[in-house]
Amino acid sequence: MTVLPRTLSPRTLTQPIKRAMARWFAKRAPKSDSATLNLRNVYIFFRREGLLFAVLLMITFIAGINYGNNLVLGLCFYLISIWLISFHMTFLHISGLQVQLLEVTMAEVGAPVWVTLQVRSESRQPRRQLMFRFEQHQLDKQENNEHDHKRNSKRSRKLLNNDPKLQVLLPRVQGEQIIRLPIITYKRGQLELPRLTVSTVYPLGIMRAWSYVYFARTAWVYPKPSAFDWQTQYVTASLDDLPTGGQYSQHIQGQDDFERLDSYIEGESLARVSWAHVARGQGMLTKHFADPVGVEQVLDYADMPAAHHEQKLAQLAHGAITIGSLGVPFTMQLPNESHTESAIGHGEAFAQVCLLRLAQSS
Repeated sequence: MTVLPRTLSPRTLTQPIKRAMARWFAKRAPKSDSATLNLRNVYIFFRREGLLFAVLLMITFIAGINYGNNLVLGLCFYLISIWLISFHMTFLHISGLQVQLLEVTMAEVGAPVWVTLQVRSESRQPRRQLMFRFEQHQLDKQENNEHDHKRNSKRSRKLLNNDPKLQVLLPRVQGEQIIRLPIITYKRGQLELPRLTVSTVYPLGIMRAWSYVYFARTAWVYPKPSAFDWQTQYVTASLDDLPTGGQYSQHIQGQDDFERLDSYIEGESLARVSWAHVARGQGMLTKHFADPVGVEQVLDYADMPAAHHEQKLAQLAHGAITIGSLGVPFTMQLPNESHTESAIGHGEAFAQVCLLRLAQSS
């Protein structure tokens, strides 16, 4: 049986070249949370319209030489001077620009991670038409290898790169300016920020100057919350339903409710000394107070009804967000974690800490 050789598609032939160029670009721009665009990491080349302009220059020059027409040659040299000025101005509009990473948010799977950047220009002249976008197609490596995805992967990457919602265009930059860019998320865990592309085609759109910025900071993506049927065992409908006092109540050290009197220990604040007892000759006693915190809720990984690991983490995320919004003290137990890591807390801030633990869970 004769085996016919497989035909190579243009994409298969160009992929090694693209990977080699990506490695070369990365070597010239080391990872950092702040970058200055300069001669080493700024690139410039013809746009598609610029290539047509270059063809026009060649045709004009050949026609002028062939027919010995000085007017045609003069037009050719005039167009060349316009191209040189455009080349110079396009490069200057991006060279010297400073980009600094300020903040990276945490997001659930499927929601965008928002990156806050500071763009600074120390030039006296304003910079115009600056485009900022992340190379979202790098995230397509997480797609599966099904035939349909192979067939449509090139189209999906092109749409991601040209989506206006994923890019920011600054018409004018002078001084400092803050921008926010989204990054699409596909799976839970640590997300390495894709390279940032800064580009401009100002003033004539003939040339395109661009630069790549590689950030060292990473983002965390927690599982998408998934409600489970018996969450009422953990979540109280409102704070009024929480039992307070008696054997169901727990207290933490505070300053609201009086709890007990203890013997004074040297170094304690004199403001807490019960001077009435001192006046009666009963010695120095210190007043201690406590704040009621209600019933402690426990979110345990082992108690989640789901069968798979990721589903259990999604249910824990739902529980942490729900209980955190109620302000109920709770703790979360995860596998392969010590008891010291599962501290007790309350509120939305503590819920965010728990979501970060879920994102970092193995």
